[in-house]
Amino acid sequence: MNYKIGLIAILLFVALIFLAQNIEVVTVSFLLWEVSMSLPVMISFLLLTGVLMGWFLHSYLTYRKNKKKIL
Repeated sequence: MNYKIGLIAILLFVALIFLAQNIEVVTVSFLLWEVSMSLPVMISFLLLTGVLMGWFLHSYLTYRKNKKKIL
């Protein structure tokens, strides 16, 4: 279990270095929507969105699998 915590700490440290070195402002356009924000904020937002989508999808698929077992 300790190696997992160590690996997470190393990856978090590398991610923080990456975010600290990329502080410029970027503009993102999607359809008619356009927003300007710093690159670390955008990367963090996209990472969080991806993690949440994966978590919800996994929960939904587990729910469906358990529901089929009951029926």
